[in-house]
Amino acid sequence: MSWADRAKDALRRGETVVVRPRGHSMRPKVHDGDRVTLVPCTLADLEVGSIVLVRVGGNDYLHLVTATFGQRVQIGNNRGHTNGWVGPNAIYGRATKIES
Repeated sequence: MSWADRAKDALRRGETVVVRPRGHSMRPKVHDGDRVTLVPCTLADLEVGSIVLVRVGGNDYLHLVTATFGQRVQIGNNRGHTNGWVGPNAIYGRATKIES
């Protein structure tokens, strides 16, 4: 079970979780191994620039909300890549704190 699977399970139960995601696609907002606190959220909690744990195209990401349109949000990384549009069921949590 991956860190994202454990986090998604806890967020579905309404719990706050702390994760340490790996990778460089969100630098400098989130660095490889940073401590990221995630809370459950709804679409109303999100805006462009929110960092979310989301499932897009069969993959889990800690990425940005880059646009909104009705009940959908566009997801991308901090380097200009767009992952795609998702509905509310694909978004598990929103980052509230990032620590090195």
